[in-house]
Amino acid sequence: MTVSPDADRLLSSYDFALPPECIAQRPAEPRHSARLLAIDPTGCGTPPWARHLRVWDLQHELQSGDLLVVNDTRVLRARLEARLPTGAAVELLVLEPWQAASAPGQWLCLAKPAKKLKPGHRLEVVAEGQPALPVQVLGTDPETGGRIIQFPEACADAAALEPLLVQYGAIPLPPYIQEHHSSDNDRYQTRYASRPGAVAAPTAGLHLSDALLEAIRARGVAIAATTLHVGLGTFRPVDTEDLTQLELHSEWVEVSPALVEAVQACRARGGRVIAVGTTSVRSLEAVAQLHGGELRPHTGPVNLVIQPGYRFAVVQGLLTNFHLPKSSLLLLVSALIGRVRLLELYEQAKVEGYRFFSYGDAMWIAPEAVLASARPA
Repeated sequence: MTVSPDADRLLSSYDFALPPECIAQRPAEPRHSARLLAIDPTGCGTPPWARHLRVWDLQHELQSGDLLVVNDTRVLRARLEARLPTGAAVELLVLEPWQAASAPGQWLCLAKPAKKLKPGHRLEVVAEGQPALPVQVLGTDPETGGRIIQFPEACADAAALEPLLVQYGAIPLPPYIQEHHSSDNDRYQTRYASRPGAVAAPTAGLHLSDALLEAIRARGVAIAATTLHVGLGTFRPVDTEDLTQLELHSEWVEVSPALVEAVQACRARGGRVIAVGTTSVRSLEAVAQLHGGELRPHTGPVNLVIQPGYRFAVVQGLLTNFHLPKSSLLLLVSALIGRVRLLELYEQAKVEGYRFFSYGDAMWIAPEAVLASARPA
């Protein structure tokens, strides 16, 4: 089959049909019992191009000396219920501190329905068993359509805001998950989540149980953490058909000196750098691109589009979930193994009954399965 390289540059080429029953509503228990589609490194011939495993089997796919890079962000209970003085109900989704704030405690929030909230409006955040919390609408963000909300001035950053959100908020599950349970407050967090600030989980990491992490370490695999707070870009659909013109919302990341040292040590001993989730990929690659392809310590915003044709600087393998059609995450995974190959694998996954999206199953892309043209030089 002849494939036009131009198709890789069109958003419509990354579309696929997905029956609603393929979308996972609840996570697998235990975490490591989710299914794992392990890609055949050859990448040629007729499908199937994969082995069917469980996430627990990931330990046997890794090698002594490898480095597993995880994202240690913690999801905030960012979904708030509020009411106007008229009694009208409003939902707020707390996204990030307002960068243009003239005083501490100002946060950018998505509101539903947004048209009810005008600058100057006062409202109360409510939760069962808690006193009403007064907040005020300060303005509108034209870029996102969100509202700038004044919370107590002490809530200057995510760590300071988190105790209030624990009192009043709920975990903001993606809209395609219809079932909500109190267990989501724990289950929609990775076992190593420690840095508050995200409004969506780095979902590949949801599969890693304490027992699996212990087994991975016992095989001589090192584990290091980056931080990328999944934020506003998660809620923005890709709508640029010409992907050469695609720009994504910037994301806040931290690559610590300890992580840089861990990557250098892994390379020195002949190990492989394996990312858990696309957020870990974006952290490592975006920071490396800021420094001419060399990974260095960095704290702050990054903005990198990864799509077919990209040569990776750091990441050699990936554990990831199954992603939404026409999403930037689908572009990223296509950069590793090729768009046509990935979509063929997705069709196979549907036939085999794999579960998609945040609470769904996983895919393992070993370094040997990555396109030669995409591997780090």
